[in-house]
Amino acid sequence: MLLKEMDHEAQTTRNMLERVPNDKYDWKPHEKSMTIEQLTTHIAELPTWVSMVLTTSELDFASSPYEPKKIARTDDLLKLFEESLADGKAHLSKANEKDLEPNWTLRNGEQIYSVNTKGEVIRMTYCQIVHHRAQLGVYLRLLNIPIPGSYGPSADEMNF
Repeated sequence: MLLKEMDHEAQTTRNMLERVPNDKYDWKPHEKSMTIEQLTTHIAELPTWVSMVLTTSELDFASSPYEPKKIARTDDLLKLFEESLADGKAHLSKANEKDLEPNWTLRNGEQIYSVNTKGEVIRMTYCQIVHHRAQLGVYLRLLNIPIPGSYGPSADEMNF
């Protein structure tokens, strides 16, 4: 089920990422918002969390701070996404039910953000992709870029 869901969400994510114009990577809708580069790089890297969760017992930001790749072109963004997706799928395809049962911890030093089973964290990763993909949809809408459908046609794809 998790592989099927990963494939389904990957197609929708790919459709969104390919719409990002090369000249808008520094743009953001608000001073507190991420730039398109920050947001889309995070989306593109999230499938690697599946691999990380299956091969570790925790992520500690204090000892492993997040350092996103620098992406300034949509071709490079899509390449990063495809590499991340292939990595996540390769690890998930080897996993069995028992591999999803151990707890996995997200922390920053002594501060624990969450402790969930590995299966639950993989599902949370999928939710994060959908959440940030929706943010990207708002960014694209504000830039007057047509939005692809996610679970059916978007308003841009409907004939009114």
